[in-house]
Amino acid sequence: MSDAKPPAWLKPINKAVVVVQKLGITTGPVRVLTVPGRKSGRPRSTPATPFTLGGAVYVVGGHPRADWVLNARAAGAGTVTRGRASQRVAFVELSAEQARPVLRAFPAKVPRGVGFFKRSGLVQRGTADEFEALAGRCAVFRLDAAPVSNAQSGDKPL
Repeated sequence: MSDAKPPAWLKPINKAVVVVQKLGITTGPVRVLTVPGRKSGRPRSTPATPFTLGGAVYVVGGHPRADWVLNARAAGAGTVTRGRASQRVAFVELSAEQARPVLRAFPAKVPRGVGFFKRSGLVQRGTADEFEALAGRCAVFRLDAAPVSNAQSGDKPL
């Protein structure tokens, strides 16, 4: 499997999803992750589909070197937004060993996300075994509720 660059259509689609969400329109299970850029410090947003497993919320990076993954690693915190509701979160990256059961659960928890991984060449059939084998290649973050500062006290839980 290759670690090819994201497809050309991804950025325009992501921008459209972010705009729709900012208008307050929810789009299925998709959320918008916003983290400060690691170089500019300006907020950078991308759609993602967090899912719950064993009482914790996780998000999987679809490309090993995706900008949002690198930014989340650098910042360690950001926001998750659904429609107009936002929640401040800490991005806690899992080790490859910790990520294995989360990745294994991904195809069942986020079936619509499997096609993205197939089109990206990261998996062929989308089986749990193939996803588990991505441990150490694709980032997996646990999203923990982050302390809310006075400036963010208007945040609503998702």
